[in-house]
Amino acid sequence: MKARGWAKFYLLFSAAGLLPIALSYGVAPAEVLPKVLDVAVESTDLTHIFRAVMGLYLAMIVLWILGAFRPELTRAALISEVTFMFGLASGRMLSILADGVPSLLLVAYTALEVVMGVWGILILKNLPEAPPPAL
Repeated sequence: MKARGWAKFYLLFSAAGLLPIALSYGVAPAEVLPKVLDVAVESTDLTHIFRAVMGLYLAMIVLWILGAFRPELTRAALISEVTFMFGLASGRMLSILADGVPSLLLVAYTALEVVMGVWGILILKNLPEAPPPAL
C-alpha cells in the first residue's frame, strides 16, 4: 500500500475507533460511564463537560474523515491526529505519575494512544507533499 493509502486507512481506522468512545462520553454519560469506568456522573456540570469532550472528539473525527478523502487536508488531519493522540497519552501519563494507576481500560487507552501517535508520525514521514489546491 502506498503512503496515501496508509494515511487514508489510518485516518478512517482512528475515526471509527474514536466514534464509540466519543458517544459514550456524551450521549448518556450518567448511564454509560459508570458501567465502563469508575465514574459517577451526578451533576449537570459534569455532564456538560463530558458532552463538550464528545463534541471535541466528533470534530476531530470529521477532520480525519475529510483528510482521508481530500488530499489537500490529509497532512493537516494526520498532524492533528498525532497531536491529539500524544496529547491524550501525555495527560494520562501525567495522571499515572500524580494520581496512580487507573483502570486497565484507561491504561490500555494510554498504550493505544502512544502506538497511534507513533504510527501517525511514520505515515507523515512517508507522505508526499500534497498537490496545490485547484483554483
